[in-house]
Amino acid sequence: MSNDMIESAPLHVLPSLPYTDNALSPVISANTIGFHYGKHHQGYVDNLNKLIAGTEFAALPLEKIITESAGKANQTAIFNNAAQTWNHTFYWRSLRPKGGGKAPAGLKQKIEASFGTLDQCKKELATAAITQFGSGWAWLVLDSDKLKVVRTGNADVPLAAGLKPLLTIDVWEHAYYLDYQNRRADYVNAVLDKLINWDFAAENLG
Repeated sequence: MSNDMIESAPLHVLPSLPYTDNALSPVISANTIGFHYGKHHQGYVDNLNKLIAGTEFAALPLEKIITESAGKANQTAIFNNAAQTWNHTFYWRSLRPKGGGKAPAGLKQKIEASFGTLDQCKKELATAAITQFGSGWAWLVLDSDKLKVVRTGNADVPLAAGLKPLLTIDVWEHAYYLDYQNRRADYVNAVLDKLINWDFAAENLG
């Protein structure tokens, strides 16, 4: 690939939110969205574009950047910013106004086969999110033909481990501290009860 092709590769851009910045209130305030989406998420996108300019990653799609840079000590900054760009886009879509409630039939069947009940699945997601030490994420993933809950620290993403993410909950402090301070459990439980987007998880399940 020529340098001209690398330099002319399109920049990664911050995707639009799938709802207005106050649509998740009162569980997540417009103030939190303003900082989390407008500052943190935008910052990861901007940093990624700077880091990959003129490199072999410049023309790659985001998921490919993540898998190609994962576990490589000399590509840690690229991985962190690429993964956090992807993680946040996935997180916004894992939430929706008037979420929670029942899962679609196909997903519900898979959840019951893997966890017993939807409530047990939610309980495992809550436990993973609340007990994640420091910054990170709780995920519902597809592992072969079974659903399971995993947690990752910092920027790590299940994609890098060959797992298929279905939805996620962000437990970095900037995701909840303006609204909940140190009450992470209140944030997590409110997200699961009122915002979690089971339809998005069902779409990812396919």
